[in-house]
Amino acid sequence: MKKLLRQVARLLLFIFVLLNIVAAFHAYKFTHFYDKGHTAVKKPELMDGWDKTKAILFGIDYFKLPIAATPTHPYQTTYIKTTDSIILEGWYVPKDSAKGTVILFHGHGGNKGGVLTEAENFYNYGYNVCLVDFRAHGNSKGNICTIGFDESHDVKAVYDFIKAKGEKNIILWGISLGAATITKAMSDYKDIQPAKIILEMPFASLTDAVKGRLRIMHLPSQPLATMLTFWGGVEQRFWAFNHEPAEYAKSIKVPVLLQWGQNDFRVSETETKEIFDNLPSQKKHLTIYAESGHQSLAKNEPGKWNETVKAFLEDK
Repeated sequence: MKKLLRQVARLLLFIFVLLNIVAAFHAYKFTHFYDKGHTAVKKPELMDGWDKTKAILFGIDYFKLPIAATPTHPYQTTYIKTTDSIILEGWYVPKDSAKGTVILFHGHGGNKGGVLTEAENFYNYGYNVCLVDFRAHGNSKGNICTIGFDESHDVKAVYDFIKAKGEKNIILWGISLGAATITKAMSDYKDIQPAKIILEMPFASLTDAVKGRLRIMHLPSQPLATMLTFWGGVEQRFWAFNHEPAEYAKSIKVPVLLQWGQNDFRVSETETKEIFDNLPSQKKHLTIYAESGHQSLAKNEPGKWNETVKAFLEDK
């Protein structure tokens, strides 16, 4: 019996160690975006058995998504340096007699070209717009993404860039990673005080974000979510379990519009309500889109998005 118990214990230890090794590799790949010159990974349908095994054990390489479109109005390409010396590329689109400036932040794996629909809408409302690639995305420098932790420096740098232009009416808009990062930046930097912010589908915590990713991959959330969160933080040198936009929300005093899609499998309704409940602002609004998931709400339900956002911006 003792021998059997020892064998079982060794097997369980082996499985535990193996799962942690796999989690460490996947966490590394999820937080790194390679430049175009990196050797491309085969498409799943072209993978042989060994290729698929390597993908399961070691993860899949991610690449900086090419920018497929540019603004339709005259714009200036800008380069902004963060406090930790990362160079970000942005587009500044000026509007005659502007009401203010809206700064837009994209989601994980995306770039500024992916939020042009929202930017065009804000421009048509009468605002200057500024779209920026996060570090390790688009044409910005760097290859490491910390899922919003260090990206708070990016938000600060762009906010200061627009403020230095003399702008007093600054609106922050973000989707997914962009929204979560805005909450951290406003918690970290007390001098970030926009007039209003619009948050679309932010995750409540990094662990919740990992669970959402596992859900769409049809994988069990535990113990993988805890392992991936742990290793992602260790590899990037921060305590990932404290990376919680729901907690950061408690420091936001300005008016907030929080938006979420009813069919979102990445971010849950519970997460969304937790963030909303934690917002101390008396001028906070939650809008749920019945026909949308984790996607551009402006593209999927344009009528409702335009009506909601315009009303929020015009509310005194």
